[in-house]
Amino acid sequence: MKNLGQMMKQAQQMQAKMAELQEQLAEAEVKGASGGGMIEVTMNGKGVMKGIKIDPALADPKDVEVLEDLIVAAANDAKAKAEAEAAERMREVTGGIELPAGMKLPF
Repeated sequence: MKNLGQMMKQAQQMQAKMAELQEQLAEAEVKGASGGGMIEVTMNGKGVMKGIKIDPALADPKDVEVLEDLIVAAANDAKAKAEAEAAERMREVTGGIELPAGMKLPF
């Protein structure tokens, strides 16, 4: 039974670390860019968009489709970086143990 008590204690410690990780991810910021940096999107580590910067040279009302495509690309870049940051921090918390396939941090 001593091992069971130890396992429970480790599980509680892991749960506390996971809660701390969730808080850290909510505060972390990553930036994604497209168009050579003309569009920049900022997201937190949970994938929530916090801001966007658009180079004024792109604000051509006759060419809105290019601007829309660049915003989508920058947002996808930022999301990929947020997911990579979350995965790295998760590896730190779990001691390098990978999560099972399909199991992700809640975004």
